[in-house]
Order: sequence, then C-alpha cells, then structure tokens
Amino acid sequence: MTKWTIRIAFLLLVMGGGILIGTLTAPGPWYAALDKPVFNPPNWIFAPVWTTLYVLIAMAGWRQYEARNEGGYLTLWWVQLLLNFLWSPMFFVLQQPWLALAVILALLAVIALFIRGTWSRDRLSALAFIPYLVWVSFASLLNLSIAIFN
Repeated sequence: MTKWTIRIAFLLLVMGGGILIGTLTAPGPWYAALDKPVFNPPNWIFAPVWTTLYVLIAMAGWRQYEARNEGGYLTLWWVQLLLNFLWSPMFFVLQQPWLALAVILALLAVIALFIRGTWSRDRLSALAFIPYLVWVSFASLLNLSIAIFN
C-alpha cells in the first residue's frame, strides 16, 4: 500500500470510529439531568474539538506505522484509541461516571507515555498529542466533578 493509502486508512479509522461511537453513545436525558460544574463547556464545543484531535491522533498513528512501530509506540497508540473509544459507552451508555473516570485516567497515562516516548524519536507525533493531553486532562476533571456531584 502507498503512504497515502495508509494515511487515509488511519484517518478513516479514527474519524469513522469517533463518529460511530459519538452517534451510538450520544448524551441523552440522563446526562442532561446531571449536576455539572460551572466550567462544563457548551455541548457545541465537543464536535470541533474532537474533530481536530482525531485528525492529530490519526496523523500520529500513521507516523508510528510508517516508522515500523519503532520502540513500540504504535502499540501505545492502539491502546489510547481503544481507551478513547471505550470512555463514551462507559459514561453515557452504562451511566457509570466512576468507571468512566478509571478509563479516562488510564487514557491520560497512555497519552503521557506516548508523548514521553516519541518526544526524542518523532517530535511531530509527540507535539500532535499535546492538545489531546490537555483536552483529556480537562475532560478528566470534568468527569471527576460529575461523578462527585452525582
């Protein structure tokens, strides 16, 4: 396969998976009724943020694939994607904010490990994950707050 085929496949996997998970686990009445902290962002912000992050996540993934998984960082990339896609069903479908918190904290750790590991080998992939780390840190605080308040 060509580089562009691989890159498009990664983009379709990440974006398609994110759209599918988001559609299947869209917040409903349960979420609307929860007590939320004052820093809870408006619902419209999530789609543009995740679209941007998913493009960056896909790029980091294809870069690790093209590097032939040197250092095992493609494996970390797959683990973060699994945890990312697992969070929404835990939170919105199972309605388990404490279990979702465990998932998002594991995700946060894997993102940090990925950044640390790729920093000297593939700075662009590491930098692509920094906004992801910031957003997931914020989302972790939001998740914790919701779990405590409810």
